[in-house]
Amino acid sequence: MPSTRASSTHFVLIPSYNPGEKVDETVRGAREQWNPVWVVVDGSTDGSAERLVKMAEADDGLRVIVLPQNRGKGAAILAGIDEAAKLGFTHVLTMDSDGQHPAALIRTFMETSMKAPDAMILGRPKFDASAPQLRVQGRRISNGWANLETLWMGIGDSLYGFRVYPIAPLAALMHTQTFMRRFDFDPEAVVRLCWRGVRPINVDAPVRYFTAEEGGVSHFHYGRDNALLTWMHMRLFLGFLARLPWLAWRRFSARR
Repeated sequence: MPSTRASSTHFVLIPSYNPGEKVDETVRGAREQWNPVWVVVDGSTDGSAERLVKMAEADDGLRVIVLPQNRGKGAAILAGIDEAAKLGFTHVLTMDSDGQHPAALIRTFMETSMKAPDAMILGRPKFDASAPQLRVQGRRISNGWANLETLWMGIGDSLYGFRVYPIAPLAALMHTQTFMRRFDFDPEAVVRLCWRGVRPINVDAPVRYFTAEEGGVSHFHYGRDNALLTWMHMRLFLGFLARLPWLAWRRFSARR
């Protein structure tokens, strides 16, 4: 196993739901860059839980938490950070299990976080030819809403889940309301953390979309998930209107 020095403050968290065999490659890539790496298996039924548990038995730097039922990405992340906080971890880097996120940049993101521990480090995706154009163009709508809802605090991308969060404000936020438990986690987390004063730092990162022949697995459903995002931004916009005087004052004060 990799000999990367273990961190007592920053860890990698990979929520995973029926990812196929790509998760094995994802976990190995993460472990080559960081220690520790945790995987939260979110009620998977594809046999990946058994493989990951076996992998963890041979690697002290890997921990696998298996949830009995699928709860959603946000719920899986909350389960992981709640457990990690008990052990003294202060920051979490989240990445998807399907191989789309760049494990080679884990150290860069972690080092950036260590220099600015009060900030959240957001991946700003750089797409290649593998990216479906419908999704590339569609995310611009979500990004536009997210920047409006935060008065342009500097969110480079609202949907890219390769990020480092300070655990304390994220956990406190999630325990105060019942949303952001599924696909809506990434954009809602970044908007609400901005409202709480957690500043974003953007770092460019590539994203890779794999075809089915390459082992790619996607659980994104255009109708269902776009409806979820629309409902989420309706909620956030109402919250933005309620906070607008305070947000405007904070933005004005920051520029003085």
